[in-house]
Amino acid sequence: MSANLEAKKALVEEIKDKLSRAKTVVFVDYRGITVDQDTKLRSQFRKAGAEYKVYKNRLMAKALDELGYKDVEKYLEGTSAVAFGYEDEIAPAKLLKDAVSDNCAMSVKFGIYNNQIVDENEIKKLASIPSRQTLLGQLVGLLSSPMRSLAIAVKAIADKQ
Repeated sequence: MSANLEAKKALVEEIKDKLSRAKTVVFVDYRGITVDQDTKLRSQFRKAGAEYKVYKNRLMAKALDELGYKDVEKYLEGTSAVAFGYEDEIAPAKLLKDAVSDNCAMSVKFGIYNNQIVDENEIKKLASIPSRQTLLGQLVGLLSSPMRSLAIAVKAIADKQ
């Protein structure tokens, strides 16, 4: 076999590994992005425990097909980059939403969430969910509010006596 074919097979295996480990995967059309913007975006992804890579569409389609995701070829036309979210399900969608708002030429194509193919609208909904820290803060506030009210009421009763 040729070395080129072996290299492509290795890339397909790499893509399959990343797809299977990722909690969320977002595919984006990166047309119109500058090298500086791309470098900044990759840095933001690394900080968020995610990865942003560019692979050939055919290799991505083959890896997706081998993992059981059918009919994705229609999405993989033109320039395509992929964002893998390993730690936080929402991070890739949020980072790409911000990148798309900064660069109008860039657009989200589709994604994979909970092992299901989702369209651009679902990715936008996912990006609108608050971060984990924000949600935990809201939960703590919600749980502490009744206890705080009870403590104030008990203190008011004790002060009257």
